[in-house]
Amino acid sequence: MSGPDRARDRTGRPRNARPRDALGRPVDHGAEGSPRVPDDLDLPPAEALAEAQRLLDGGYPFHAHEVLEAVWKSSPQPERDLWQGLAQLAVGLTHVLRGNRLGGGRLLRRGAARVRPYAADPPYGIDATGLVAWADGLADRLESGADVDTGPPRLTGI
Repeated sequence: MSGPDRARDRTGRPRNARPRDALGRPVDHGAEGSPRVPDDLDLPPAEALAEAQRLLDGGYPFHAHEVLEAVWKSSPQPERDLWQGLAQLAVGLTHVLRGNRLGGGRLLRRGAARVRPYAADPPYGIDATGLVAWADGLADRLESGADVDTGPPRLTGI
């Protein structure tokens, strides 16, 4: 589907203008979708964390993932694993909420592994220790087949 009508960014890469539901699944063109995260989102880390938390709290973990992914892609090298890990935690929760326990658990474990090294001195008020405990605990319950609480994590201790 690469016709002349397809939206593209300034570098010519296609943008997905198709609406999505609260968990990021595409819905029919013209259907009412959830709020969109702009493809060119560029927020400072503290604002991105606040926006991602607002989206998580509102039931939009996929959209929170997109916000965190935008920071990951533009962050300095020493922080890239942290932001990638945060994005993986949000998309892991998305998979859990979609019913994909196995994939969700794997993403939560990968995200926790990336966030864990920052626990000693986390930047921007990120609650790295709490996020790792949340992700590991949720992944453990998913793996055991137990019922899970899919409430959103707190990204910061602020």
